[in-house]
Amino acid sequence: MTHQTTTFLVQHAWQFVGSVNLRVKVLGIVLGMVVLLGLAVTYQVRVALSEELEEQLKDQGVSITRDLAARATDLILINDMYALHQLLEETVLNNRNVRYAFIVDPEQQILAHTFGEGFPANLLEANTVEPDSHHHAIWLETTEGSIWDSAVPIFGGKAGFARVGLSDDRMQHAVNTVTGQLLLTTVMVSAFGIAAATVLTWVLTHPILTLVSAAESVAKGDLSPQVRRWANDEIGNLADAFNAMTEALRKAAQERAERDSLRAQYISGVIAAQEEERKRVARELHDGTGQLMTSLLAGLTALENASAEPSVREHAGELRRLVSLTLKEVRNLAVQLRPSALDDLGLPAAIEHYLAFCSRHYDLQIDLTIHGLEESRLSAELETTIYRIVQEGLTNIARHAKATSVDVILKRRGKEVFVIIEDNGQGMVANGYHKRGDGGLGLYGIRERAELLGGKMSIESEPGRGTSLFVVLPLEQPVPAALESLSAVPNTG
Repeated sequence: MTHQTTTFLVQHAWQFVGSVNLRVKVLGIVLGMVVLLGLAVTYQVRVALSEELEEQLKDQGVSITRDLAARATDLILINDMYALHQLLEETVLNNRNVRYAFIVDPEQQILAHTFGEGFPANLLEANTVEPDSHHHAIWLETTEGSIWDSAVPIFGGKAGFARVGLSDDRMQHAVNTVTGQLLLTTVMVSAFGIAAATVLTWVLTHPILTLVSAAESVAKGDLSPQVRRWANDEIGNLADAFNAMTEALRKAAQERAERDSLRAQYISGVIAAQEEERKRVARELHDGTGQLMTSLLAGLTALENASAEPSVREHAGELRRLVSLTLKEVRNLAVQLRPSALDDLGLPAAIEHYLAFCSRHYDLQIDLTIHGLEESRLSAELETTIYRIVQEGLTNIARHAKATSVDVILKRRGKEVFVIIEDNGQGMVANGYHKRGDGGLGLYGIRERAELLGGKMSIESEPGRGTSLFVVLPLEQPVPAALESLSAVPNTG
């Protein structure tokens, strides 16, 4: 297996283990340790007990066989076969582990046995002992199980040999009984361990889950959750640290909200003052400068018509044309500063008038689509904001986009107004706009105007593929976001 394969398997195994619930992990560890310990102890006890009982069975087999050989010596010498047979029967009856017993003469001829109907084949040759040996014992595997067969010479082998077979059934039964009891104990301990682990995992994970829930609330903007300290351990310290963090976040949010509120009020005041100043300047241009230039234009016309000198009439005509052009520029400037149509006729008419001016002045093909704004007028603040957004958007296109056509869409849907301005110009990096340094508000100003009314602005653009400006404004003006967040934060001072 290569190193990469091993790393891959380890990573996937770790990902799998890491995705398991913490309670399952703790339960798995406890249950695994209990089961592993129980099985290990059961195995060790079974092996040790089997070895010990096996040794005892061997010693018992040798002892019984030697006792049988000692007691059978006289009976063999006096040739009392009946008593010898009775001795074998008593040996089997008095020892529960003895499966069989028999005696053979020095020539391996059977003198007596306990098999009743017939002597098993091959049993006689299965185990032999030298006449000068103490004993010889082997394990025999039979159809009835394992037999410990012991052979002992009688009177140095001169009187024959004694054979006794001990069954290991009782030994195996004892080993299996102890093993079963150990396994049952393991199951009972496992059940107790699961119950204890369940309680333990609840104690461990409940405060952690409480912290997770509180953290999720904080992530959603709710800074009010406070976590109770459960115990004087690491989790308790974590709860205190979390509470200190939320307290610091509340104070920071309160300070930020106050700054945002002041900033919103400042920007709103600046824009309102700017609109008022534009309205005043537009009125002065229209009522003051416009009327004076109109009077001057009338005087030059009268002078041109009354003079008999051709040079005077030509000069007066040139002056009249210059004054006429200047008057037209003054009126256009007044309209851009504060269009009277916006106050008198409403937003659609003001937009149409302004787009007609832009189409002539900037040599642009402009298509206007208005949907849902014809039936009822919007608030004065909202109409002014939409007009200024369209005005600034068209100004940016005329100055920077090098476009030939523009689509302007004003759409009212539900409780929102959508302003969409699309051009076929040279495009730009969508997130690279900033406040221009030429005295205008720029795209940054459009965003400021939209956010002051609870709206939002987005731009889609690629170099060489035009630009799309999207502005969404709510019809019902909410409390400024900064003021709302300020009121939502409890006063902790």
